[in-house]
Amino acid sequence: MALIVILYSLFASVFTIAKIGLDYTQPFFFVGTRMLVAGLLMIGYMAMTAPGSLHVLRKHWWRLLALAFFNIYLTNAMEFWGLKYLTSFKTCFIYSLSPFMAALFSYLVLDERMTARKWIGVAIGVTGFAPILMHMSDAETSMVYVGFLSLPEIAVMIAAAASSYGWILMRQLVKEDGYHPLVANGYSMLIGGAFSLVHSGLVETWNPVPISSYVPFFECTLLLVIISNILAYNLYGFLLKRFTATFLSFSGFMTPLITAFFGWTVLGEVITAGFFVSAVIVFVGLLVFYQEELRSGVRLAKTKSVLADPDAS
Repeated sequence: MALIVILYSLFASVFTIAKIGLDYTQPFFFVGTRMLVAGLLMIGYMAMTAPGSLHVLRKHWWRLLALAFFNIYLTNAMEFWGLKYLTSFKTCFIYSLSPFMAALFSYLVLDERMTARKWIGVAIGVTGFAPILMHMSDAETSMVYVGFLSLPEIAVMIAAAASSYGWILMRQLVKEDGYHPLVANGYSMLIGGAFSLVHSGLVETWNPVPISSYVPFFECTLLLVIISNILAYNLYGFLLKRFTATFLSFSGFMTPLITAFFGWTVLGEVITAGFFVSAVIVFVGLLVFYQEELRSGVRLAKTKSVLADPDAS
């Protein structure tokens, strides 16, 4: 379980580091640069270890382009733009809508079954976001609102939806089309990063580039690539061998809690009562949503533990 805490601490630190990095650059340029570096590293690694895996059939390029657009460009561009105006923990919390959105996309796109219990869990979880949405940062109050939602909040919700749909595309590329995850991720990061840089060129000021201080920018970019694209990605893959994806997804709820701690200690952000109220309600929603699958996830972990060490029982 310690490794699970480490995993989601790594994911939480991404929001803190990104928030710091945005003081020295613009969001679309930040996303584009990070994704190009990460994509080059992944494709370079696969070129050295399994060059034959880099070939992509023409009929699969549309799905790869969709993955690049939704899972890399739209997800990260909207997330980082929203993060520029929201607190790190609010951004992370809104982004934690992903499990509910993923379930809805799986229901609509993959025809996966949604039980009554899951629908109730989704309803409770979505309702739980109301308290935290009521609190606004100083930067957020100056933004345009659509109803009771600010544009940064809407942007992060779009990011969560795009990410959920993107992971469905990733699953199709890996499971149905047979591509290595590093190949699908590497290509999509290169293409999505290029999309983001084009977007940056159209709306951000290049003089000569959108960077106000080079050293902290490069430090934050390098940290994000190492922590998110290398360490967290591989640790998640390792933990999938010990726990079910459902159990890991549920455990991901600790990410906004750890992000709030980092935001408070590192960024000096003020954690509101609404955050804790939302946390409790959303946790209940996730518990209802995942209840049956969580039991199987824990059973799987215990079974594997006993098989690995028969004396442990």
